[in-house]
Amino acid sequence: MTQTSAVLALAVLTTGPAAARDPLSSIDWLSQEAVNAVNPDEPPVVQSALPPDIAVMPLDRLSKDPVGLLPSDVTGLPHNIWSASNEQDIVALLRADRRDSLPAIVAFVKVLMQARADPPLGAGPDGALFLARVDRLVELGAVEQAKSLIELATPDTPPVFQRWFDLSLLTGTEDAACRVMNARPDLSPTNAARIFCLARSGQWPVAVLSLNTHRVLGDITLSEADMLARFLDPELFEGAPPLAAPSNVTPLTFRLFEAFGEPLITRGLPLAFAHADLRGNNAWKAQLEAAERLARHGAVPENVLQNFYTARRPAASGGIWDRAAAIIRLDAAISAGDPQAVSQHLPAAWDAMKQARTEVPFAKLYSAALQNMELRGEADDIANRAGLLSEQYRTVAEKLAAAGGDSFDPFLIAIALGRPQDVPTSAPRALAIQAAFAGAPAPVELQNLVANGKTGEAMLRAITLFNEGFAGEARSLTDALALFLLLDLDDVARRTSLELMILDRAT
Repeated sequence: MTQTSAVLALAVLTTGPAAARDPLSSIDWLSQEAVNAVNPDEPPVVQSALPPDIAVMPLDRLSKDPVGLLPSDVTGLPHNIWSASNEQDIVALLRADRRDSLPAIVAFVKVLMQARADPPLGAGPDGALFLARVDRLVELGAVEQAKSLIELATPDTPPVFQRWFDLSLLTGTEDAACRVMNARPDLSPTNAARIFCLARSGQWPVAVLSLNTHRVLGDITLSEADMLARFLDPELFEGAPPLAAPSNVTPLTFRLFEAFGEPLITRGLPLAFAHADLRGNNAWKAQLEAAERLARHGAVPENVLQNFYTARRPAASGGIWDRAAAIIRLDAAISAGDPQAVSQHLPAAWDAMKQARTEVPFAKLYSAALQNMELRGEADDIANRAGLLSEQYRTVAEKLAAAGGDSFDPFLIAIALGRPQDVPTSAPRALAIQAAFAGAPAPVELQNLVANGKTGEAMLRAITLFNEGFAGEARSLTDALALFLLLDLDDVARRTSLELMILDRAT
């Protein structure tokens, strides 16, 4: 047994009431902060009777709330969307509504979260809104955007660094975060993270000694100690039974299990974890399942899904294998420019995308090519529906309107052209859409928010209303769409309305 192993064995065998404590539950995807971590801003205990130095906050330690990846000329949103609202109100709204929604709403939320804008009222150096924006992006699976947002702001405070470290673990770029942590131990989110980074930097004996010390002190949980021990010296545990999967999986525990050869299944974990399955060391089925899950939420570009679908020929059938086979056949037909083959294979491919709920990524991938082909029957109808789900929906609608006839749903064409009130309808959702475009006023409360300059807050409340309407309350749909139209978010209103009518989503 090596000296390191001997020290590690001592750490594993150390017992005591403090070491046996159950692990604290973590908050969502985020690593649990160390219970006994020293507050780096807390002054030391007085060592003499001399007056202590006065701690001064530098003037440049300003809120990170204004930081954004997307300027106003890109988003089309005013720079003052948050400035008249109370910061805590905005943060509460972002944390309250976490329901699934339609792709157009999800995309709009991501734009809001990445927008560069003036800070809200009461914004302090802790950057509460900035942190809430990062967390919302992560919940939506937008890991790269969240990580880029943090890097733009600089991860120089413990809460911001904690998120950067977790995102680095999910994207396989933890070495950069560990270098910062080793240089700035005060940023360490947990003792376990500190030990992990010591080992990643090659300081194995120090990591083992640190594990043993923290285990004795009782400021590391038994679960963390078991995971770190296997990570530091897997040979010591050859033949040992596998560890039970933790009830609360953080990016660090996920990475540790992967490192000592007991990878955790991402199905059932928060969406952000699915990115780990896209890496080349995973089986194709796991990659496909992760790509579908992420594409369903707009968390990866559509070509990522296409690349995994077409990477090879399925060796089995059923479920995801049939979906991959359907896309492979259609992709080959489109590449060959064969309208007859496309007409043959498009219905099966569309059904496959409906099963996976990835119609919008499919539309972004193939609608342009489909619009340039002479298709017939069901294939032509599918191509037009896909076109209305794409970024070229207005062009597709104009082409359909010019062609005339009644072979395609006139209400969908009218939505895309911004005139759904011109077409008779009786479906509840269609009537709710019509009312908004016909000039139904937004709720007075939302109008007051806009009048008082609280535009971003009004947008968030309208999104909540839309999600309520999506779940079955038609009046809420009208109210939300009316607010979007009031704020000249015409594109958002049209896209969400089209998706509401085209996508087969359970209420």
